[in-house]
Amino acid sequence: MSTAPARRKTMAGGHSGPRHVAIIMDGNGRWAKRRFLPRIMGHRKGVEAVRRVVEAAPDLGIEVLTLYAFSSENWKRPADEVSDLMGLLHEYLRKEIAELHAKGVRLSVIGDYQRLSRDLVSLIEHGMEMTRGNARLNLVLALNYGAQDEIVRATRAIAAAARAGRIDPDKIEAADVDSFLDTRDLPPPDLIVRTSGEVRLSNFMLWQAAYAELLFVDTLWPDFDADALAAAVESFAGRDRRYGAL
Repeated sequence: MSTAPARRKTMAGGHSGPRHVAIIMDGNGRWAKRRFLPRIMGHRKGVEAVRRVVEAAPDLGIEVLTLYAFSSENWKRPADEVSDLMGLLHEYLRKEIAELHAKGVRLSVIGDYQRLSRDLVSLIEHGMEMTRGNARLNLVLALNYGAQDEIVRATRAIAAAARAGRIDPDKIEAADVDSFLDTRDLPPPDLIVRTSGEVRLSNFMLWQAAYAELLFVDTLWPDFDADALAAAVESFAGRDRRYGAL
């Protein structure tokens, strides 16, 4: 994974927009329940929302768009729902990879995706290879991702490097930890958005969120669109980011 070329969108008032936006896509089930529909219909509508934000992101100056697609905790859901989600992911990748490539979108993945089914892993790796040279947008899917799991995996790798003499434990700094995370080739998220009115990160990018701006919106994910993304970017532009300084 690598970042797209530096490119900034100037918002109203001269503020610079976010380079990296990460979204916790929440509310598919509630969207379906309110309409007396099966949960799978909410997830299908959620895929339509993914298409909308991927299309809109580059025009808002977003270089990296990370979507929390399937968490390491989602395996605890009923087996039939997990099966539906895996089927939707397979369908999305099979149908969209060529379209993403045609639009200059690079596909990247964070998370322990190798533990997904063999056919999904093959599709994912095919998509990443096909689109690796694209620079209009880096679409990052968080698959079988959990921030605590990511940090544990990074800690094990750091410990192994220290045992092998490649790292001096007394000299480990934050940048060293960064280099072992799934996001090591990405800029840190400037803005993390969660839909559906829930106000928590749910084990998403806990290390990377250190200085990210957080935005929690009531909109259910299937209803999220280009206007909602633009509003989130505009909200970010009004924030005063001091990184601990005055």
